[in-house]
Amino acid sequence: MGLKTMSLLAATTVSSSGGSAQVFADDGVTIQNGLHLIVPADTDYQTRRQLTVKYRPPAVDPKTGVYGKDKKSMTYVKPLVLSTGQVIFQTVRIEREMHPSETAANAAEMNKIGAQLLSDTDTDAFWASGSMT
Repeated sequence: MGLKTMSLLAATTVSSSGGSAQVFADDGVTIQNGLHLIVPADTDYQTRRQLTVKYRPPAVDPKTGVYGKDKKSMTYVKPLVLSTGQVIFQTVRIEREMHPSETAANAAEMNKIGAQLLSDTDTDAFWASGSMT
């Protein structure tokens, strides 16, 4: 199957198993409304993995008096040093925008769908080669 015939699970359980822990720590870099973390086990600075987390709270629109959506994002970066010495920042960015009146259960369900978009076998060909079928 591919994107055009994709099937994702509603009300599913998403979990990770196996592997080894990738421990993060605050490196003191100031991020407005956020946090910057690194993997301290990466001793080579130019290839150190990092995670930037940001939060924009919902704000009231002064014209309508209605709340807008909040915005939460996480950006994971794994630098790669090419044979030329150039450093390339490989990135995965996860972002979610929700209205504050939405339920916590529906917000969690959005996270589960997002996780499946990254990991479901129906999306493998898209992530591998950009296939839209």
